[in-house]
Amino acid sequence: MARRQRLVGREPLGLAAAPLPGLARTDATARGETSRNRLAISSLSTWSSGIANPIGAARNRATGATLAWQIEHNGAWTFELGELPAWGAGGVPLEDRLRSDVPFGPPRGDHSHDGAYVAVLGPTDTLHQWSITLSGDAPFTTVPVTFSVGASLDDAFGNLTAARRATRRANPQNETLPVIFNDYMNTLEGDPTEGKLLPLIDAAAAVGADYFCIDAGWYDDTAGWWASVGDWKPSTLRFPSGLGSVLDRIRDRGMVPGLWLEPEVVGVTSAAASSLPDSAFLQRGGVRIREHERFLLDLRSEAARAHLDEAVDRLVSEFGVGFFKLDYNVTPGAGTDHDAPSVGAGLLDHNRALLAWLNDVLDRHPTLVLENCGSGAMRSDFGMLGTLQLQSTSDQQDPLLYPVIAVGALAHVLPEQAGNWSYPQPDMDDERIVFTTCTGLAGRLYQAGVLSGMDRHRLDLVAAGVAAHKATRHELARSTPRFPTGLPSYDDGWVTVAFEVPATASEAGSTYVIAWRQEWADETVDLDLPHLGGVAASTVDQVYPPLGVGAAWATAASATGLRLSAPTGVAAARMYRLG
Repeated sequence: MARRQRLVGREPLGLAAAPLPGLARTDATARGETSRNRLAISSLSTWSSGIANPIGAARNRATGATLAWQIEHNGAWTFELGELPAWGAGGVPLEDRLRSDVPFGPPRGDHSHDGAYVAVLGPTDTLHQWSITLSGDAPFTTVPVTFSVGASLDDAFGNLTAARRATRRANPQNETLPVIFNDYMNTLEGDPTEGKLLPLIDAAAAVGADYFCIDAGWYDDTAGWWASVGDWKPSTLRFPSGLGSVLDRIRDRGMVPGLWLEPEVVGVTSAAASSLPDSAFLQRGGVRIREHERFLLDLRSEAARAHLDEAVDRLVSEFGVGFFKLDYNVTPGAGTDHDAPSVGAGLLDHNRALLAWLNDVLDRHPTLVLENCGSGAMRSDFGMLGTLQLQSTSDQQDPLLYPVIAVGALAHVLPEQAGNWSYPQPDMDDERIVFTTCTGLAGRLYQAGVLSGMDRHRLDLVAAGVAAHKATRHELARSTPRFPTGLPSYDDGWVTVAFEVPATASEAGSTYVIAWRQEWADETVDLDLPHLGGVAASTVDQVYPPLGVGAAWATAASATGLRLSAPTGVAAARMYRLG
């Protein structure tokens, strides 16, 4: 299941040039002069991004030219890079050496044709217990991969951004880009009740949210809702007036109601665990796979799909739900051996059946919005995002740590799909509210936070962030993300991202920049913006926060980009528009 690409024209291997980073340096004059190792990254089971994101790139360190790729699969994968020698190129031909009575010693090729390779694969036998037997009656289609070539890393990733926009499933929300409030992150934490929700609904509407999603726990009468998933019937204890009454309040405030679902699992205490046949579940050795008090549905099963169809159709028709947050918090290991030639093959077929089921749901309910949560982006891949509309990028609860995730996610998630949490709190000062709000502005604002406990000043600052998002979201939805200080890491004092917005027939192009500064960082940072073509921006306007909120930052545009200077001693963030 491999896609293989040969990288040619790289520097010679051996002592005169650096090997691929991470591989041993070898003697170019010795036989077998390349490393037998390779650089490899893999995922396991069905968390396609649980170890690493399913993208990669190989960059020429001399020219910057980059080959990038994305694996479009909601399950196991691997890719590897290695050295690819052209044995003896430029030396004495092998046939001449064989005919000679004179020993020639070691190979003396000039290595001018040496290169490297990249192999991009779905599940494999060695890593994922995947194998099948091919025949004329049993063809096989590999996991899809998209390759991109660019003059730089930013350009190669930018080409993948364009490919995602061109191939994702159409949905009305792709144009409207509604602001979604979710009550989970740093807010109700999976403990929704009527009393807590009503004032939160009012506050979410007041700051400008368009959708309101009630997260986990809405179906359970206890505090231990984990093992009861699967029946999807509303709790009567949590909602004494009925769940419908709370959803009506959401609609009355001008928002579309949403609910959390974890459709692929059935908790061991649910009625569905007993009523569904064993064939509806992933199995090993004739026994249901059980992981952390959950069984996992096998979406190849007609009974499993019918169970989910009934739940989704009922919630949409009876309660008018227009949004589902789809979670996925446990995995089945290597897969299932039920009705499969190997456990990995059974899992691959289940993964593909899941995508087919999701498309069927959207065919029946074309205005429905589906978020791909996946335990905080543990299944963040274009296999899922080619179908679903939104990806929550993390379950990170520390606002100071989130910018690295939000910016890094833009390498493999469209800005208009990257649901970055903004979760301001009643006890936050202005700079901390601005910091977490800027994280939400770096893509698709995903609003949370205990807004119902805020004073008017803080609520107005949150509303200003929502307004800034609504003013910029359609431009970001056609932008190309750029990384002016490089792809981020947790050691960076400054984290930055730029969004290059192309010109249209009626509007000039522009660039949006968001920068986060940690408390311990240098006062000044230089942002490299080569897409500006060596021309300094004529204007640098602050988009968020409103002028006068927090300490003033200094900006200086130049032919190479933008210099930002922020007062030291406090974590802070700003969003700018360069014209």
